[in-house]
Amino acid sequence: MNWTLQSHWLPQDCCRQWMERCNEQINWEQTKVRVYGRWHKVPRLTAFLAERSVSYRYSGALHRGSGWPPWFLPLLEKVSIQGNAPFNGCLFNLYRNGEDRMGWHADDEPEIDASFPIASLSFGATRDLQFRHRQTGQRLDLTLSDGDLLLMDPECQSLWMHGLPTRRRITTPRLNLTFRVFRTDDSVQRSTEAH
Repeated sequence: MNWTLQSHWLPQDCCRQWMERCNEQINWEQTKVRVYGRWHKVPRLTAFLAERSVSYRYSGALHRGSGWPPWFLPLLEKVSIQGNAPFNGCLFNLYRNGEDRMGWHADDEPEIDASFPIASLSFGATRDLQFRHRQTGQRLDLTLSDGDLLLMDPECQSLWMHGLPTRRRITTPRLNLTFRVFRTDDSVQRSTEAH
């Protein structure tokens, strides 16, 4: 497979602390996306933390990094070491219950440096992350639980799409932190000038 799942990478008491900390410290947004000419609220809450040189267009909005808050640095360092990648941005998705979801997509925006893995850390409710192969249509379900760390290899995004389906029986929240290596504003500018 093009990913590695490390179950219970963080212990339960640590997960609870990080989930509480994120809920207290993060300024959550519910962005809107335009689909077929109509605006719809995204079915989850989101936030973005990153270095100041990072900007990222996601769900119809431009997110700009404002620097890492000190409270988040221990987790960033731990995930960066495990992923062997200089992660410089993190997208937070809060699924308030099983009604909140994420449609099929790949993390292949031009701002993301595709030579590095993407790390996905789960807190809270257990949910199924579905994968669908772009060429064969093969589908796989991956169950992600509290404290699980999913490392997606660089080629994963070009080969697979993924999504988080509705699970109406789930009544508790799930928090997902997705760590990425972004091209900085400077590197994007240089790349644009070169072409």
